[in-house]
Amino acid sequence: MSKKIVAPAGHFYPIPENVSLEAAAFIEPLAVAWHAVNISPFKPGGSVLVLGGGPIGLGVVQVLKLHGAKNIMVSELLENRKKYCLDYGATHILDPREVSVAQKARELTEGIGADVIFDAAGVEKAIVGAIPACRTQGTIVNIAVWEKSPSLPVNQLMYNEVRYMGAALFDEPSFVDTIRAVSDGKFAISCCI
Repeated sequence: MSKKIVAPAGHFYPIPENVSLEAAAFIEPLAVAWHAVNISPFKPGGSVLVLGGGPIGLGVVQVLKLHGAKNIMVSELLENRKKYCLDYGATHILDPREVSVAQKARELTEGIGADVIFDAAGVEKAIVGAIPACRTQGTIVNIAVWEKSPSLPVNQLMYNEVRYMGAALFDEPSFVDTIRAVSDGKFAISCCI
């Protein structure tokens, strides 16, 4: 919030003139989402499950849609976030208070399970409940920052050959690609999240 700062020039990226300051504020979380999708094994046409419809999860939904996901399921509790997820590209909302997320995800994928699960929630109960939603030899991508380490049923991961990987922040190409996509109007950005 200072008037001036000193930092290496390489830490700054020019924002195109057609990008408002409000939209520019979303570039960093969108770049985190872009990076997570890019390093995941997601393939266009795949089925995905996103845990959490907050700013990062919502960004993941939009990046997946841009990259050709056909079945985007989101596990979310809050009504306003559910609405944003649907508006921005989710095909199904799974409220874990109303359905078994794993059972419903399997049903929506004809018994196969999600190809990739993106955890943007960082809630132990959510990730443990979602592991059975992942297809055999599928991947779970952890984007969430956890307050404390979760207890995971590693035998479920092992028996189904599910890969568990992390996606930390973003890299320069993801940041640059996100700026370009925001400038090109490819993201729906709302300042009300």
